[in-house]
Amino acid sequence: MIETARLRLRPFVVPDDVAAVHAFQSREEVARWLYWEPRDEAEVRAVLESHLSRPPEAGVVYAIDLDGVLIGHANLQVGEHRQGEVGFIVNPDYQGHGYATEAAEALLELGFETYDLHRIVGRLEPRNAASAAVLERLGMRKEAHLIENEWVKGEWQSEAVYAILAREWRQARGRR
Repeated sequence: MIETARLRLRPFVVPDDVAAVHAFQSREEVARWLYWEPRDEAEVRAVLESHLSRPPEAGVVYAIDLDGVLIGHANLQVGEHRQGEVGFIVNPDYQGHGYATEAAEALLELGFETYDLHRIVGRLEPRNAASAAVLERLGMRKEAHLIENEWVKGEWQSEAVYAILAREWRQARGRR
């Protein structure tokens, strides 16, 4: 579990968290830029259970908790060569308050300080301007814009890749 100024990032609890996650993962505007369609409760339950079975060395997926209300989730995937990937989803009812940035910032710290990662990326469909803005606020630079590289949901979609190195992250925060 991780505590930030306003949030608590915690492991999921099944079945308690299923309804709260379903409340936003079932929405078209949430699934729009993701690989999956809006999910039903059974799909949400299965995904949450898969998160709970993930080995810790592979990374974490945390519920984003605001004063006891589950408002989203954030993940840090640990890969080869001391590289990781950060991701986040916030319920649209809670967007626009900096919660995604705050949660993702905590996961960058976890990645660089606990997992000793060298580099963390964030990948997204470039039309997802809100998520791109979060990555930029985190100090990540846009390293690639792959034009129509994936066939997703019946259309060619593009992919933007943002990244930050551990030394850049530490320097931006005045750390050695």
